[in-house]
Amino acid sequence: MTGQVLAIDFGGTKVALAVADAGTAEARPHNTVRLDTRAAEGTAQVVARALAAARDLVADPVAVGVSTFGVVRDGAVRLAPNVPGWDGLRLPGLLAAAFGGVPLAVDNDVNAGAAAELRWGALRGVDTALYVNVGTGLAAALVAGGRVLPGANGAAGEIGYLRDAPGAAAFADGRAPLEEAVSGSALARRGSALLGRPVTAAELFALYPDPAVAALLDDALEVLARTVANLSVVLDPQRVILAGGLMGAAEHILPRISAALTRAVPFPPALAAARFVDDAPLLGALSAALDLAAA
Repeated sequence: MTGQVLAIDFGGTKVALAVADAGTAEARPHNTVRLDTRAAEGTAQVVARALAAARDLVADPVAVGVSTFGVVRDGAVRLAPNVPGWDGLRLPGLLAAAFGGVPLAVDNDVNAGAAAELRWGALRGVDTALYVNVGTGLAAALVAGGRVLPGANGAAGEIGYLRDAPGAAAFADGRAPLEEAVSGSALARRGSALLGRPVTAAELFALYPDPAVAALLDDALEVLARTVANLSVVLDPQRVILAGGLMGAAEHILPRISAALTRAVPFPPALAAARFVDDAPLLGALSAALDLAAA
């Protein structure tokens, strides 16, 4: 099919859009736009501004791929508290109406990131894999047969809800226990409390020589490494890929996980950083749009 495909990635802090020619074999969209999500202003303006930007990019796309934070289930987005009103938003229906019957695919952002790595990146040619995204939040994608496994409810890989201690809070309490211990937002919160001033997770890793900071980070990395090792025992992947904003500290993160895999997993998988860092969900949405166009 000739024409252009459109990709949209709805994120908690930004919306990214890209256009590519249908049939392209490379992860190189020729036009990309980014918008601030402006989460505090609610869902309607996010969707409206994204659709306006999409119309400016391409008038008549032949297919549209979309990624979003949260989980897409029964025509609505779930597990998405970052933008007021996004949880429960019937995003697929809104987009289908806006694009007037153009083939449309909507998936969550971590699954989309894994799909980009499968098509163009560090998972190309890999049959079974674990893709772990450690950024503002924490989630994973499970790959088998060279495809991302959605699970019965589209929520496979929502590892932020794992409990790592007896008596820990759980989903029923409105909590995401593992994400609250290990993610970038968790490290920033814990580090800010420790130091008595606001710090980001990246700033914490820069302060690693400080004994108190090192203890905090070592504790979080131990939990993360144990989690990845346990998941690898269950899935038996060929390869584990680490992605997300915290991979700016890959020199601290990868050795810890590698050691845990070697110690705990009967057949340790290969471990690597993802090829795509900032635009993985957008490229995964682009991949979905290209597949729709080809079909």
